Order: sequence, then C-alpha cells, then structure tokens
Amino acid sequence: MVIRVVRLGSDRVVGEGTRIGTVRRPPRGVPRTAFASGNWYDVWYPNLAPSVDTMKLGQEARTPAQWLAFTRKYRAEMATPDNARNIELLATLSHQTDFSVGCYCEHESHCHRSVLRELLLEKGAKVEP
Repeated sequence: MVIRVVRLGSDRVVGEGTRIGTVRRPPRGVPRTAFASGNWYDVWYPNLAPSVDTMKLGQEARTPAQWLAFTRKYRAEMATPDNARNIELLATLSHQTDFSVGCYCEHESHCHRSVLRELLLEKGAKVEP
C-alpha cells in the first residue's frame, strides 16, 4: 500500500488506485464526465490545495527565497486543524490502500505537491519515492 504523487493528466500506472486531485480548480475545458477517463482525477479534493493567494505566490516564485516563502505559507495553511486532520487521514489510509494525489504542474519540484509529499511523510505515510 502506498501513496503516489503524480501530475494530473499523466498516464496512470498499474496499481495506482484512486487518483485524488489536490487542486484549487478543475481542469479547464474538460467536461466533468471526462475527469477520470482523461487521467485527471477520480475525486476532486481542493482541501489540500493552496489558497488562491498562496498558489499565485508559488507560481510566481523565481528565486529560492520566493519558493521558501511559498512553502512556509502553504505549510501554515496545512497546519490548520482541518487540513492537518486531512493529511493525517491520508497518511493513515496509505497503510491500507493504494491511491495517488496530484496537481497539474509540470515539475513536482516547483509545485505544492512536493510540499504535500513532505507533509505526508512527516505524518508517517507510505509514499512512493
């Protein structure tokens, strides 16, 4: 059992399980009925997406200092009681079933999913390297 951290819209791998979209907005121009069949996501879960302001901060980050500011702000958002429980729930479920979490960004290293991966690992999740 493991969590995979994926780019939404990418091909699925065998055993990936349910794909959870941790994004603020659904994919543009894609009918709701095609979210799963188009490899976007099976379940939309914006609770673990950065707020709009934080998302913009991350998208505009060009320097390590700017990326660090985004990371700190996103981590603060995920430290709220509701979000912390969401992360703990996913970490616990990772020991029971396979699933994936993802975002649209091309490079995980410049995406909130890299921070989400760290947060899940910190809560004891089994995450694919």
